[in-house]
Amino acid sequence: MNLNKKTISLFLLLISTSLCLFAQTKRPQEPKEPFDYVSENVVFENKVDHISLAGTLSYPKKGSNFPAVILISGSGPQDRNSELLKHKPFLVISDYLTNNGIAVLRVDDRETGESQGSYNDTGLDGFVNDTESAFQYLKSRKELNHSQIGLIGHSLGGVIAPIVASENEGVAFIVLLAGSGIRGDQLMLLQKELIERKAGVPEFGIAQGQNNMKGAYDLIIKSEDRVQLQGELKDYFTKVFGAMLPENQINTLSEQMSWPWLTDFIKFDPQTALSKTTCSVLALNGSNDLQVPPKENLAAIEKILHENGNKNVTVFELEKLNHLFQESETGLPNEYGTIEQTFSPQAMTIVLDWIKERTE
Repeated sequence: MNLNKKTISLFLLLISTSLCLFAQTKRPQEPKEPFDYVSENVVFENKVDHISLAGTLSYPKKGSNFPAVILISGSGPQDRNSELLKHKPFLVISDYLTNNGIAVLRVDDRETGESQGSYNDTGLDGFVNDTESAFQYLKSRKELNHSQIGLIGHSLGGVIAPIVASENEGVAFIVLLAGSGIRGDQLMLLQKELIERKAGVPEFGIAQGQNNMKGAYDLIIKSEDRVQLQGELKDYFTKVFGAMLPENQINTLSEQMSWPWLTDFIKFDPQTALSKTTCSVLALNGSNDLQVPPKENLAAIEKILHENGNKNVTVFELEKLNHLFQESETGLPNEYGTIEQTFSPQAMTIVLDWIKERTE
């Protein structure tokens, strides 16, 4: 974000408009109980980090030996439904897949819902451990086919899924929903540029913002100590934004940009994991995704996988879908809450058909 006065005002306007409108919007896709399948609240242990995680496992009432998936959420602490602006995309996806014969585990992130742990004190390794723990839990369930357990990751979850799959040969497949294929700092600069341009920020402001935030990301790339980084970021932001932001906002920004999961993400190159991922991969993005732009990321994901010998790769760019896989006009975040659709039926059908081709 370019923190000049014009952009701050625009940012606040977008948020306030969204908050006013989303409360008035229906969510017609949200399923209501009673469900025509088993929906079981579960708790399992992350034995590496010594915390318990809670979630919901759903599977058909009739039959057994079901293929299964674990849903992995995007950035920021989210509950098992991945609820945002009254949308519950993981509930919608889970309901759809379970009604079509696939078991689904969706989990409260650390420090959310009924799960333990601290989200913002956790690096990417912690989220990998959480997903691996969920995988091991599913292998303990007699209702499931233990050789057909896959991962579906959205956004940051699309970074975590290949890491887990590259380290665990038992993962049968992964689905990347707006997963990134370029290093975190490059992605965030590109995201920032596209959102600001779409929102009408002048080109000189966009260029200034790129330069300002690149300086902060460069500090993060070189950092090794969280406390030291926070101090360096505070000094940097005071120098760059001191005339426009009060000290408390600079302190907050410096603290947030020092969170381990965010600094890990900024430093992380998805090639590290994708180059070692040998299972089948489905990668989906929307053409209106301004947060994980499709052309740059889908091309990178496909190229990395193919160059390292994985030919079981399917890639789709879906027209008009935004970062949340809603049918959209602009793709701007202020649209998310005003759209009634929670998750594109077209995208869900593609995911279901692709999984069934590999599990039936």
